[in-house]
Amino acid sequence: MLRTSSDWETDVPAQRVLEGESLHEFELEPDRAFIYYKPVRIDVAPGEGEGSRSWSVGQNYLAQSEASKPYDVYPYFSEEGRCSVCDLRELTCPDAGTTHQFRVFYPPGYEENVLKRYPVLYMQDGQNLFFPHEAFGGAHWRVPETLTRLNEMNLVDKVIVVGIYPEDRMRDYTAPGYDAYAKFITKTLKPAIDAEFRTLPGPTTTSVMGSSLGGVVSLHLAWRHPEIFGSVACLSSTFGYRDDLFDRVESEGKKPLRIYLDTGWPRDNYEVTRTMRTLLARCGFEEGTEMMYLAFPWGKHDEGSWALRSHIPFQFLFGRQPHVEASGHQVRA
Repeated sequence: MLRTSSDWETDVPAQRVLEGESLHEFELEPDRAFIYYKPVRIDVAPGEGEGSRSWSVGQNYLAQSEASKPYDVYPYFSEEGRCSVCDLRELTCPDAGTTHQFRVFYPPGYEENVLKRYPVLYMQDGQNLFFPHEAFGGAHWRVPETLTRLNEMNLVDKVIVVGIYPEDRMRDYTAPGYDAYAKFITKTLKPAIDAEFRTLPGPTTTSVMGSSLGGVVSLHLAWRHPEIFGSVACLSSTFGYRDDLFDRVESEGKKPLRIYLDTGWPRDNYEVTRTMRTLLARCGFEEGTEMMYLAFPWGKHDEGSWALRSHIPFQFLFGRQPHVEASGHQVRA
């Protein structure tokens, strides 16, 4: 069942129940441009009558009349039993001879919704993403909180995030050491993540992201392996410092990638980021669809600034785009 903001006291029954009762289809007719709704589970014990109702955990879902395609939701009815990012993991790549620690964030409802698979984001500087006591200067990116809020706003899909810790940041994120780092991620880490978690493993659903030198190595990873990473986000990247990316972009031509670039001002790699944007445009990357570039006046080169604007690359990488046609909204839960 669903309950909606049109009348929170009245059940909205499913129009169709499919796939062994695991898929329920509902048709909503917003009385305005939008409607809020919440899945309700009816628990019926043997020998009992109507049964008890359990409302799904979390914020109400938002449906907008602009959507012309069915929107799949995976509600969950139990609070999360554990903290996924609390596990600090470690893997060694035999080919590269490197070892890295990492944490894996999987979103609320992951353990309950066993049929859903998720896009994956590989992020650099894992020590700065989840906990203030680990982060440089005590400012962390609040990645789980930001992605969860964006999903509640119906702006992005739920995402698995792998935060990778550098072993030696300067070596791992610059030439020539970033070749071994790339081998660790592509040959050891990603296969392990895909084997353990319910991922969508293809390039259109696998992204990489980082800031400063982490942005450099992120573009290196995507540019070298577009068959693995279909999109990349580079914040305040130190292009041209200890890498060959300018030459490679200019000589190798366009790759099947979507690329986000940004920078603050002043002293935040503004000039080199604009140069990279120009080179990518000359290669044929179309602004607004295949590439996005933004500049932030007074944006600083620090974790706090990147955390504040991280919602923008998250939406670029995993955003839900509206399809303006219909007056109703179909929900599949």
